Amino acid sequence: MRLLPHPATEDIQLTEVLRALSDPVRLEIVVRLALGGVMSCGEAGDDLGVHKSTASHHYRTLRESGVVITKQEGRLKFMSLRRDDLESRFPGLLDSVLSAAGIPNADVPAQR
Repeated sequence: MRLLPHPATEDIQLTEVLRALSDPVRLEIVVRLALGGVMSCGEAGDDLGVHKSTASHHYRTLRESGVVITKQEGRLKFMSLRRDDLESRFPGLLDSVLSAAGIPNADVPAQR
């Protein structure tokens, strides 16, 4: 499995994370990942109502901002939230965002 380029934990910037989370489509992807754990890009983007190229742009934005980690296996890409990394940089941020999106903290699985 090949790891795609993403920022190191210490390089994750709050402004970039907030910019990534400010888009409704990207927020929906984050909610799906919070509830589903590791997902393929196809699973995470199913029924988002956007073209595949637009979904790819959203995935890249989330990865480059440090919100998700993406690993490639063959032609498939798998994403998961960088929950531990985000928590170490910005304590409580992801839980607050997910709570505001209607996802209680108790329902959020740990990072895999």
